[in-house]
Amino acid sequence: MPSSEKRERQRQNRDARRVAEFEAEKKHKRNRSIRNFGLLLIPFVIIFVILQITNNSGSSSSSSSANVACGAKAPAKNTSKQYSAAPKMTIDTSKTYVAEMDTSCGKIRITLDTANAPQSVNSFVFLAKEGFYNGTLFHRIVTDFVDQGGDPKGDGTGGPGYTLPDEPPADGYKGGSVAMANAGAGTTGSQFFLVVSDNGAKQLGGPPYAYSSLGTMDAAGLKVAQKINTFGVADSAGTPTKKVYVNKVTIRES
Repeated sequence: MPSSEKRERQRQNRDARRVAEFEAEKKHKRNRSIRNFGLLLIPFVIIFVILQITNNSGSSSSSSSANVACGAKAPAKNTSKQYSAAPKMTIDTSKTYVAEMDTSCGKIRITLDTANAPQSVNSFVFLAKEGFYNGTLFHRIVTDFVDQGGDPKGDGTGGPGYTLPDEPPADGYKGGSVAMANAGAGTTGSQFFLVVSDNGAKQLGGPPYAYSSLGTMDAAGLKVAQKINTFGVADSAGTPTKKVYVNKVTIRES
């Protein structure tokens, strides 16, 4: 091969090598820039994700509590069990039993009527200690009448899985009375009425009285029940305008 041709071939090889090195360096710089940009972007992505999670959590919390009465938050979801039979009689009718009902709008103390309704009280005490009422709604609130709760389903059809005999009071009801709801004779379960006024008590009818006596609210508890009642409607369906919960029922005995 002539020396001139050989030199030309060498020059072309050098040029090709320089082009390849240039392209490799350019690619390396590009990859390095992309990597550095990605590293810079990671903290912003993390912050964005955290903000999204926080906002979604806040929105979810706000939406779950937005329709709860008295500025309260929704409690944990009710997980009531069902029972195949009424509980055995365990209360001592010579003692005083008080139910402290913690609601969305405040606490209600109810002195339970062991003298006139021992089976109803025994059942209520049993269910309260089982946590049956925790997280249940006042599903029916009729203005100037009653606040009705105690249904684990929250639609007026639920109960504990058993029924009790009727134990109505001898002298009827009054504002502050607490009575057991039913769907007819011998169908008492877990649902109850908070009677918010004497006018409301008259609407329960009788004599003969149809609803088992559970107990009587104290004056402060009646005021809380009346506050709950402001989230009701006048028609008998009583669909509440806001959600009012029973957070927990605690039993005290003396």
